[in-house]
Amino acid sequence: MSLRINDTAPDFSAETTHGTINFHDWIGDGWAVLFSHPKDFTPVCTTELGTMAGLEDEFEKRNTKIIGISVDPVEDHVRWKDDIKKATGHAVDYPMIGDKDLKVAKLYDMLPADAGESSDGRTAADNATVRSVYVVGPDKKIKLVLTYPMTTGRNFAEILRAIDSIQLTAKHQVATPANWQQGEDVIITPAVSNEDAEKRFGSFETILPYLRKTKQPAG
Repeated sequence: MSLRINDTAPDFSAETTHGTINFHDWIGDGWAVLFSHPKDFTPVCTTELGTMAGLEDEFEKRNTKIIGISVDPVEDHVRWKDDIKKATGHAVDYPMIGDKDLKVAKLYDMLPADAGESSDGRTAADNATVRSVYVVGPDKKIKLVLTYPMTTGRNFAEILRAIDSIQLTAKHQVATPANWQQGEDVIITPAVSNEDAEKRFGSFETILPYLRKTKQPAG
């Protein structure tokens, strides 16, 4: 069964480069990004894990933890870290899940149930579907799912932008327009009347009867 936005993120226990974790307990009261890779020691993924390491402070500002996963054992992850730092200049300090029995990949619908029960002998092509990103909120609900092909490196700046939008719209009855960036005008949701919009946001611009824009709310 495929996972959808607003589904509860499946909980699991797994070995990581930081020891054993229980996913929901590890998330705690904050946000989390779970991003997966088909195999260690692959070129695109090497750049991605390094890029995430370089952005770790940006995720921390958003009260968001990051955690990687590959269907390879933890000891391979530890060796891979040296290559990642050499290639990108960034040391991976966030945890990386070892999923050698494919349990988490199947749980998150990244591999089919008949994919086997071991990462042994599997190539990156065998694991091609394991290229997903999940943003999980404090309520343990899935807020965003992105899946990429193996040859296209992920845009983690877009993931930060999406988290900014998701966190903002969770607090206020607003939505964000296409290509929105932090600090730009937002859309007032249809559930808010014009009278309530004035009370909540002050002035606003009516572009269409169903499209009203206002300044980004503070906080």
